Amino acid sequence: MYELTGVTKRYRRGKATVNALDGVSLTVPTGDRLVIKGPTGGGKSTLLQLLGGLDRATSGSVVLDGTDLSRLSEAKLTRLRAERIGFVFQGFHLIPTLSARENVETALVPLGLRTAERRRRAAEALESVGLAERAGHLPDELSGGQQQRVAIARALAKRPQVLLADEPTGNLDESTRDEVMEVLESRWRELGLTFVLVTHDSSLARRADRVATLSGGRISLTERTRGPAGPAPAPPGPPAEAASGDAGQLPAGDVPSDDVPSGGVPSA
Repeated sequence: MYELTGVTKRYRRGKATVNALDGVSLTVPTGDRLVIKGPTGGGKSTLLQLLGGLDRATSGSVVLDGTDLSRLSEAKLTRLRAERIGFVFQGFHLIPTLSARENVETALVPLGLRTAERRRRAAEALESVGLAERAGHLPDELSGGQQQRVAIARALAKRPQVLLADEPTGNLDESTRDEVMEVLESRWRELGLTFVLVTHDSSLARRADRVATLSGGRISLTERTRGPAGPAPAPPGPPAEAASGDAGQLPAGDVPSDDVPSGGVPSA
C-alpha cells in the first residue's frame, strides 16, 4: 500500500531550518494497522500529512499503490484524497449549521454523487458507527464522543482504502476514548482498511502489533508477534486440605470538506 523511502521534510522557522522528518523509510502493507507515537514535535502529524497527500516531502518518495504522491498535480492529488483516503482529526471539524447526516454528506460532494446516493451512503455510514437515530441532530446536540463518531462516518462514507487518524481521541475522556477506538478498530477489521493512527497515548499504542516511534524526525519500528492464545498457566497449588473447594479455577488474567458552504449540502 505505502512505501516511503528516504523521506525528509524541512521547514524554515525564522533563520533556522527544522528537520521535521529526517530520512524516514517505512512500508505499510494493505490492510495493516500502524500506530505512530512519539513526543510532541517529533514529526508524527507531519508524517501523517505526507501519507494523506496534504503536504509534500522535501526529498524522498511517498508511494501509494505504485503512485508517487510528490509527482501528482494538485488536481490529481485532490481527487486521490477525495476518493481513496479518509481522515479523522482530533478536532471534529463538523459544520455547526448542518445535521449529522449533512456533515457526512460533505465528504461525498467532491465525488459528484447524486443527492439520493449521498443520502444513502451517509445513512449507511452513520448506522455503522451506531448513530442512525442521531442523523438529524446538529453537532451541539451531540456529545463529544458522538461528534467524533460522526467524523468517523464522514471519513468512511466515501468508501476509502486508507483511514488516517490524527489524535482522534485527544479531546475525549477515557471511557469515551475506548468507545471511539472500538468503532475505529471494528471498521478497520470489517472493511479491510489500511489504518494509520497517530497518538501520544501509550495505551492506544499497546493495542497495535506495529508501532512506529518518531523522535527528532527519525523513525524506529516495533513489531509484536501475538501467538495463538493458549491455556493460562495454573496457579501454585493450595495446601492439600484446601484444594478440593477451588479445583479447576484459574485467576483472572486492547476531513473536513472545504467544498461545502455553511448553508447546507447542495442538491444534485
